Amino acid sequence: MMKLVFIKKNFLLYGGAENYMKTLLDRFRGKAGIHILAGQWTETPDATFHKINLLNLNSFLSTITFNLNVCREIKKIKADCVISFERTTCQDIYRAGEGCHIEWLSLRRMLDPWWKRYTFRLNPLHIALLKLEKKAFHNTKLIIANSNMVKSQIISHYAVPEEKISVIYNGVDTKRFSPVNTKTYGAQARKELAISEKTKVILFVGSGFERKGLGTLIRAVSLMKPEQLKLLVIGRGNIKKFKSAAKKYGIGDSILFLGSRRDVEKLYAAADLFVLPTIYDPFSNATLEAMASGLPVITTKNNGAAELIKDGEEGFILKDLTDYNDLAEKIGITLFSQESMGDKARLTAEKYPIEKAAAELMQVIISLLYL
Repeated sequence: MMKLVFIKKNFLLYGGAENYMKTLLDRFRGKAGIHILAGQWTETPDATFHKINLLNLNSFLSTITFNLNVCREIKKIKADCVISFERTTCQDIYRAGEGCHIEWLSLRRMLDPWWKRYTFRLNPLHIALLKLEKKAFHNTKLIIANSNMVKSQIISHYAVPEEKISVIYNGVDTKRFSPVNTKTYGAQARKELAISEKTKVILFVGSGFERKGLGTLIRAVSLMKPEQLKLLVIGRGNIKKFKSAAKKYGIGDSILFLGSRRDVEKLYAAADLFVLPTIYDPFSNATLEAMASGLPVITTKNNGAAELIKDGEEGFILKDLTDYNDLAEKIGITLFSQESMGDKARLTAEKYPIEKAAAELMQVIISLLYL
């Protein structure tokens, strides 16, 4: 069998990227010897883990030492192919799942106050990430982008030849995330959360609340009839800050912060609509999971997953990232047509099963090995 090495700094199964990688690896089981280089991990069957030591004094040192020690460890492993999910410099294939950091900083400059924008140039973490990113894009044999949006950004910012970049959309487990869950889990999940059958439930799933646009969503919900709505927030972020914002805009009683959940499929089953007004998301796994669960979705043009959505069909794509008035209007329209939109969302998601993504990745690996 082939010996494959995967690089992931923290392989702890609480984030979308980590769960996506775990699902991919499950599909490779028995077809290849799997080695995972990580600083922290959740034990996974049929995978050999290699502990990568790093200095955790701050994010800058953590990032730099992880890359250095990964490259040292790789020299000890005679791998057929090295696939990195991180900005590292010693892989054969780099999956740019986090997109372009330079693009993210550019977007932040448009939204953040001037004093914060000024610190970007001095922040050693940003400097390190940009240097690693540049090396990763130029020195890696093959790059996998998870959306055409990211592919275009890589070419635009780093002048990488188009033929060096393959686009493989994230896949979804269409059995775990399914409309069938609505009957199986929906009523019980609502009961546990003390939500009535008549209440419309909006679901937000994402860690890093500011980047994911939770503030915009809170403002949008405040413009509607909050007594008829419940907003569920799944993920990690500054809960205290956004609880205060919800209280300020009069929807403190209409929002529930549920933290990270491993049974997120049950929350999709309890919801009527998925909303992610993200500032930047190379490809939101949660968006595709929601679609597979039969939920209409509203997200922004800066989410790579929006490439799978026809505006007004499976949901809506927001052009203005912070226009909460437009978002409130789109929420109202979608809730009125949620069943038909949800059906279309499921049909679209069925075209992107995780098996397809794994098969495409395997094909890329094989083609690289036999170039």
